Amino acid sequence: MPLAEHLRELRNRLAKAVLAITVVSVVAAFFSQQLMDFLAAPVPKCPEGTSIADNTGGRCAVLAYQTVLSPFTSTVKVVLLAGVIGSAPVWLYQLWAFVAPGLHRHEKRYAYYFAGAAAPLFLAGAYLAYLVMPLSISVLISITPEVASNFLSLDDVLDFATRMVLVFGLAFELPLLLITLNVAGVVTGRRMAGWWRGVVMGIFVFGAVATPSTDPLGMLALAVPIIALYFIAVGFSLFNDRRRRKGDPDAELSDDEAAPLDLTPEPVPAVGRIPAPSALPEQTDGDRAAQRQLGAGYDDVT
Repeated sequence: MPLAEHLRELRNRLAKAVLAITVVSVVAAFFSQQLMDFLAAPVPKCPEGTSIADNTGGRCAVLAYQTVLSPFTSTVKVVLLAGVIGSAPVWLYQLWAFVAPGLHRHEKRYAYYFAGAAAPLFLAGAYLAYLVMPLSISVLISITPEVASNFLSLDDVLDFATRMVLVFGLAFELPLLLITLNVAGVVTGRRMAGWWRGVVMGIFVFGAVATPSTDPLGMLALAVPIIALYFIAVGFSLFNDRRRRKGDPDAELSDDEAAPLDLTPEPVPAVGRIPAPSALPEQTDGDRAAQRQLGAGYDDVT
């Protein structure tokens, strides 16, 4: 297709993805209070009647709004987060469907597999983030000295939860991306296996930088599952490359790479006795001159 057609298709795909997020967000708006309670649950809240003197040293925290617009902005963030997570199968499928026309016909069926695997992985990452958040928040507020109390803004808590869910959910898509590149023939399993040292190091660095908790527990909780999923993706890619080689030995050759040639000489089968070539009749100089005038016969070199 020309460039304008590609841009038009991209616009349509993005419109469908935004529409799906909007519809799910509108539905989630009716349950915004339950969602906010759910996201704020990991914070160790102080029981009712707790005085400021009892709320020191990081034993518990008090949730509060600090600005007039905070209740509205917090609700919008929670609703949009629910819309992005709830509509993940739709917008992930739209992303893959935009790339799929560039693949072969038999590879397009992987679009359904892609969308079917991406949504559970994203939800698994989000669920792991929700399990890690209580421990991370407890570790962070435990650093509070005895002379101070914790009054946390609900906006900050929701931002923290949103970032944790998005970072964990998107990070869990890395193995699926590697498998997709392998199925498309962009990278082989052997090359992915050769990257393992750098990938493991990069995952730990990413876990230390991307997690908003900045504590070792959050980094390990994010890095260890991703490393395990990475090696699962490498194993799948090696198996897929082996299956591809069995069906097509030249499947992994690039367009600019020549196939190996077998230069081993083979004996010529004896079909029958080959008659010896007959000698050419002797010609005199006069015959040659006559044949040159007629345009036939042999030239002087012959």
